[in-house]
Amino acid sequence: MRKTHLTVALAAGLLPWIAASAVTIGDGPIVETHLDQARIDSGAVTFDQLFDQGQLLFQAKFNLFDGQSRPGTTGGGAARVPGSAPAFIRTSAPDANSCSGCHNQPFSGGGGDIVANVFVLAQTLDPVTESVNAQFSNDRNTLGMQGTAGIEMLAREMTAELQAIREQALSAARGTGRSTRLALNTKTVNFGFVTAHADGTVDTREIKGINADLILRPFHQKGAVISLREFTNNAMNHHHGMQSTERFGVARTGTADFDQDGVADELTVGDITATTIYQAGLNTPGQVLPDDVGALRAVIRGERKFETVGCASCHVPSLKLNTTQFTEPNPYNPDGNLKPNQVAQVFSFDMTRQGQLPRFEAAAGGGINVRAYTDLKRHNLCDAQVRHYCNEQVVQGGIPTEMFLTRRLWDAGNSAPYGHRGDLTTLTEAIMAHGGEAATSRVAFEQLGAQGQAEIIEFLKSLQMLEPGTPALVVDKRGKPADKAAAAKRVGEAVKG
Repeated sequence: MRKTHLTVALAAGLLPWIAASAVTIGDGPIVETHLDQARIDSGAVTFDQLFDQGQLLFQAKFNLFDGQSRPGTTGGGAARVPGSAPAFIRTSAPDANSCSGCHNQPFSGGGGDIVANVFVLAQTLDPVTESVNAQFSNDRNTLGMQGTAGIEMLAREMTAELQAIREQALSAARGTGRSTRLALNTKTVNFGFVTAHADGTVDTREIKGINADLILRPFHQKGAVISLREFTNNAMNHHHGMQSTERFGVARTGTADFDQDGVADELTVGDITATTIYQAGLNTPGQVLPDDVGALRAVIRGERKFETVGCASCHVPSLKLNTTQFTEPNPYNPDGNLKPNQVAQVFSFDMTRQGQLPRFEAAAGGGINVRAYTDLKRHNLCDAQVRHYCNEQVVQGGIPTEMFLTRRLWDAGNSAPYGHRGDLTTLTEAIMAHGGEAATSRVAFEQLGAQGQAEIIEFLKSLQMLEPGTPALVVDKRGKPADKAAAAKRVGEAVKG
């Protein structure tokens, strides 16, 4: 029970300079009301109410009364001796007051520059480390969350299709008594091959760019997290010391105050749902067409050249999502995160009709075209000559250190800096750092010469996170809807496709 946070904090000895009393003035929690998941399940909470509560939680600068800090827990969720780690430490965390403290550029929910970097996996260390040496953690830049509802739903559909192929192989192998090898193709993306044997076993050695379980993990730069909800539960504990009941409550740990900070049940199941829906309801990145005739011509030409040199083989311009609905929770959530069988009904909203503008546009024939410039697959960008993306030493989630998820480029124009560390200040630098699986495309880019290279960069610069409330996904410099085909015709060019 919360009662008053002041009373709880005083009882825990966290605020010894304040005399114990029943006062309701002075310091107190930033988040004064919390959501009951049962009310969400019953339909009593609207999308707008969930979004607003989620925005409050995303932007709240948590304090001791909210439950900020985790003296008895690591950022990975393991118990530690209370008081053995500082309340804040940039390297091993908690390292931020709010989600928007890092996700804020060019507006709430966006990314951050290099000052907002996190040191992934240092949060699991006990004792904590003050070193940023690569032997202790992976230095990562903060990415934007705009458009992630479509990304998560794409990952779910692709997961279902890949696992169906595996089941098809198993069925064929059992029926014929012979091993069956099938290509793992979904939404134009190939993830290698799976071979099923008549005895019911599966050979996963040819699976590429995804875990052997064939579950896409579209979040984290390594592709290590399944859902916005899992990402939120992790981050609240890791970065803020705010623990959710679904991950750390009585049902899982036997106590309502697992981190031993004096505040019980810091974030309800409903709070995590709200924070998830806020991120899912953020607007969708789009394109800003320049006024200048030369720059506009470069954007149109650069888009074609982007595909010609092979960049689009991994940075796939558009993937087709069969649904317009975002549903919560995700059926592939790992333990410690709410699952569909734990709610009376899933919460859903239409990504083309609800949430911040601009929204996803409905595709002809149904569903949505998610124009994110990614294949949601992990790739190795390292070779003997080009090693920039091969600096990491600490393995995350069993994923080889040289493998990274294909970066979404739909916000490339205003999401600098670049690279997983945010240590590249221009798009040209980021392209030139591509080796390994992307070496052929990099060489083709180099061979274009200065003019062709500049046209591709101008195209990428036009892909941007748009101001919330922008009425369309393709706009001019003033944020007014723009007709791309008409603009191309004006400068004597044809739009791709």
